[in-house]
Amino acid sequence: MSPQSRSNRVDDENTPLLCSPSNQVPALVDSPETFISAVHDDISFLTPAIIPPQYETLEKDDTSIATCPSYRTLSDSINKKDRTPSGASTPLSDDGTSSPYFAGLNRFQFWLVFGGICLNTFVATFDAILMASSHPVITSYFDASNSASWLSTPFLLAATAFQPLFGRLSDYMGRKIPNLIAIFIFLVATVWCALAPTVEHFITARAFCGLGAGGVMVLGAIMVNDLTPMETRGTYQAYINLFFGLGSASGAAFGGFLCEHIGWRWTFGLQVPCILITFIIAIFTIPESLGPHLARFSEKKSSIEIMKDFDVAGSFLLTTCVACFILFVNLGGNIFPWAHPLVISLLVVSVITGILLLQTERRAARPIMPLSVLSKKPQANLIWNNFFAAMGINAIMFNAPLYFNAVKLESASASGLRLMAPSVAVTLCGCFAGFAITATRRITWLVNLGSVCMLVGAICLSIMWHNIPAWLATLFVVPSNIGQGFSFPTTSLAVLVTTSQDDQAVVTSMLTLGRSLGVVLGVAISSGILENALETLLGVYVTAPDKAEVILRVRKSVHAIFNLAPETQEQVIRAYEESLRLTYLSAVLMFIVVIALMIPVRLPKLGRAQSHVTSFGE
Repeated sequence: MSPQSRSNRVDDENTPLLCSPSNQVPALVDSPETFISAVHDDISFLTPAIIPPQYETLEKDDTSIATCPSYRTLSDSINKKDRTPSGASTPLSDDGTSSPYFAGLNRFQFWLVFGGICLNTFVATFDAILMASSHPVITSYFDASNSASWLSTPFLLAATAFQPLFGRLSDYMGRKIPNLIAIFIFLVATVWCALAPTVEHFITARAFCGLGAGGVMVLGAIMVNDLTPMETRGTYQAYINLFFGLGSASGAAFGGFLCEHIGWRWTFGLQVPCILITFIIAIFTIPESLGPHLARFSEKKSSIEIMKDFDVAGSFLLTTCVACFILFVNLGGNIFPWAHPLVISLLVVSVITGILLLQTERRAARPIMPLSVLSKKPQANLIWNNFFAAMGINAIMFNAPLYFNAVKLESASASGLRLMAPSVAVTLCGCFAGFAITATRRITWLVNLGSVCMLVGAICLSIMWHNIPAWLATLFVVPSNIGQGFSFPTTSLAVLVTTSQDDQAVVTSMLTLGRSLGVVLGVAISSGILENALETLLGVYVTAPDKAEVILRVRKSVHAIFNLAPETQEQVIRAYEESLRLTYLSAVLMFIVVIALMIPVRLPKLGRAQSHVTSFGE
């Protein structure tokens, strides 16, 4: 497309976005290379390219941010098929008819692509949350209950480490090929999980599941941004959030049920046809041209030269640092004594790689973990807020089914069903947060309200008494999830409206990375606390003649508790109850930090919408 025709093109996206008080619209970048820093790494399903406010000071009582007309992200404008004729108000499909979608798709083609994205989101989220309710069954099958966290942490760690890679690859190669690679990895790894002969095989397969699922979810969010106009994009993101919530609720509620009634292997087997369907849909419906295809515009000839821009060293060091720390927490005092050479070596390696990571990220051209934003207010406060919040939420949610399974002696299906209410609460509160922001134009109160709800939920769980009714214990799980629903979507918007345009992609990526690391560490640290406390308290409470054998059995399999003599069973239950209390107390400490981080932060009030029409290039 010629520069002249581009400059004459009328912007059809009239949705007002936040901008500087002058209402000036920045010119659209014309070179694909200038957009590489705005890689769509975010899994929060928010539009990554929003014009932020440039405000100098905040008034004590109220500050409104001026609004301005929107402009198309480069990923929209760079696809040849998303071009409209000069002066046209809507995109055209390949057959020349008007279409509300880009990349030359008509309505039917778009809904095929979008349907595949939604199904992928549902299955990937279901698979990720599945472990919360099914890990007691699976670890008991392998006699490895003391390694429960390792059924989830490899998945989460791989998803965290490789999301930026998939985002960067899709900018260079287009969206279709990386998406097919991610779906294929997810498919093969899910089959591997279903057929895993040992716990070691299963854990390895879960890591590859995380790699594929992480890629599928981040690329789904990117493609929705590529295909939909700004003014309607929120609607489709709401659909994705709905499938995300349904996947979370289904994985938490029915994971244990499926494991008990059809077997844990078939729980993974049932996912295979769904993933296969999305793979076939992706092959035949995703346009080859979708995405910036920066490799076509780059002067670098080989893929290796192009991918040198990716922060490989940072990704490797980050993954190694976190993995070694998780091993240190879970092996120390649980499998080996804290003074064991292996445990000490893991801590040393984690510290050394952490130091090297800091040095590497200072020098990296496009770091996976930009350090500058971790000390800049208010972005740093928001990122660290979400990091500790994710740790606390997952410390609660990962261990909640274990409470009902080991303390209340409920089946895995019954304990899993109790997680449906919290999962639904997250989805509903996230939707409410969006409407509340639109109605009030204020965002600070939602972040603060969410932070307080998280703390209240953790305190309620930590003060649960012996023989508390199961329904009340279930109710105590909900407030923290309500807080997550209020806080996380609002924070995603807050980091955008307080960040300059040049830094938006970096800050959004850091927010996502912070949440992902919080999930991984929340599961790992809480599991480490639980296993170490359980080992000590079982030794204190259990008085049976075959004490050592009883302790070994109940640590390997939660189901062994059901077959104990009444007196010994009560002693084991008390040990589990007190150990879980310590994990909830750790969540209380995390949420106190969450609230403390928001005390000095005042976020701006959003301005009212104004309609504008602007030409590109002006």
